[in-house]
Amino acid sequence: MTLTIAPLDGAHADEVLAIYQAGIDEGNATFETTAPTWAEFDAAKLPEHRFAALDTDGTVLGWVAVTRVSDRCAYAGVVEHSVYVHPAARGRGVAGRLLAALVESTEAAGIWTIQSGVFPENAASLAIHARAGFRIIGTRERIGRHHGAWRDVVLLERRSPRVM
Repeated sequence: MTLTIAPLDGAHADEVLAIYQAGIDEGNATFETTAPTWAEFDAAKLPEHRFAALDTDGTVLGWVAVTRVSDRCAYAGVVEHSVYVHPAARGRGVAGRLLAALVESTEAAGIWTIQSGVFPENAASLAIHARAGFRIIGTRERIGRHHGAWRDVVLLERRSPRVM
């Protein structure tokens, strides 16, 4: 598959939010029930660590972005990420390429840990993250309610071998 990894910006907003909503609608991607507005998304994600996977015609196939875990200086090198791929582009290496770009970007910036929470039912995401060097830290049992049901979340992290 030929694709380009590019910085994610406002030009990608409609497609990024549509992909996010598709993941939300499937029910095993996030506790969110609706995608945010672009202004909310843009304000929450660190601009230097967000990328879009673009098809040869410029169509967004997927995206990855991070948020700060904490404003406390002790956690300056820790971010939480989200990665979403358009349903029609899954199984073609898009998420792996996005995660590789994210790792390169965060390590260059001195970030030592990328973390994420994944529903245990999302086996594909768990497998993709394992291939990208993430490890399971543990399961946060009944951490939140989603559509009226308690859900567990598997906490994943990737510790940089380069940033100490």
